Amino acid sequence: MKTKLQIGLLFLSGLTLASCGGKKDQAAQAGAAAQVKDYKVVTLETRSATLNTDYPASIQGQQNIEIRPRIEGYIEKIYVDEGAVVKTGQPLFKINDPQYEQAVRTANAGIKTAQAEVSTAKLAVVKVKPLVEKDIISKYELESAQFTYQSALASLAQAKAALVNAKVNLGYTTVTSPVNGVVGSIPFRLGSLVNSSSTDPLTTVSSIGNVYAYFAFNEKLLLDFTKGNTETTFAKKLLALPAVSLLLSDGSEYSEKGRIETVNGLINTATGSANIRARFPNPKGIIRSGSSATVRIPNNLKDVILVPQSATFELQDKLFAVVVGKDGKTKNVNLTVKENTAGNFYVVESGLKAGDQIVLEGVSSLKDGTQIKPNVQNADAVYADLK
Repeated sequence: MKTKLQIGLLFLSGLTLASCGGKKDQAAQAGAAAQVKDYKVVTLETRSATLNTDYPASIQGQQNIEIRPRIEGYIEKIYVDEGAVVKTGQPLFKINDPQYEQAVRTANAGIKTAQAEVSTAKLAVVKVKPLVEKDIISKYELESAQFTYQSALASLAQAKAALVNAKVNLGYTTVTSPVNGVVGSIPFRLGSLVNSSSTDPLTTVSSIGNVYAYFAFNEKLLLDFTKGNTETTFAKKLLALPAVSLLLSDGSEYSEKGRIETVNGLINTATGSANIRARFPNPKGIIRSGSSATVRIPNNLKDVILVPQSATFELQDKLFAVVVGKDGKTKNVNLTVKENTAGNFYVVESGLKAGDQIVLEGVSSLKDGTQIKPNVQNADAVYADLK
């Protein structure tokens, strides 16, 4: 009887232990399931993107014309101030030198004298001609009168030329702008004596209807440009380049687009770069000669893999993304990306391909082989702010 009682107790203990063990396994499984976290993922597709490369540039007017006097004299009037916008033919300075006014008056008087001499000589020819025809006087007298008349005509022409020259010189006393533009610094003041050999110009007028932005390509970029363009001639290569943008000194983008017009044929041995010139319309005169800006050149790419920067992390100077396998486990992959970014996206050169599924957030904390629950995001929404 005692033996049966012991066997019963052992059986009940076994049932109790088995029941407790089953509950522990269920709890462990439930805990493991609870540790599988939800992560946002996206499936990669090839897309188009524009990469922008910025170059510091200096701005120069299409024409920077030094205004110099052609005559010697004292500055009597200054009609404009520094920075004024002027039109072609607008007066800038008045140089006072009365000798040119006197020269005009003298030339006018000379014309009147010459005209009187012409009239007298003509009258002599008219008087002598019938006498010669009647053989009253010799033919020599007529020829002499005609020569005198021709000489008087020549003197009249000379007097008229002297008047034109005097008026031209008098016109030089008013210095006008040769182009539409903006007036630069004015080193002289009223009463200053100036002449054509003065070291400093009266001022400089910068024509800014169009402006030039000067910047530099390094030797590698210039080589890439030359090799990467399929056009046959260098001029056609330039025409095939996309329009470029201009970022002003305050960081804003200028409203007008520009074109690259020239590439210097010589590479500067000191800097290893070639000078580039781009032209921008400036109808409102917003950009002034001598200012600084940034030229932005776009590079349009097609069928590339783009990865949000927030979906990557750096480790020991290497860039990584997290790929999710079909089993829901993660794997860190090393990426090679282009130097320039497309907005907030990296352009992937190697490490990922179309069809890969990557984690979008919290990637730095995920280790290889981590089991996650993928929460697939709409790709168009992820790339909505792609520029």
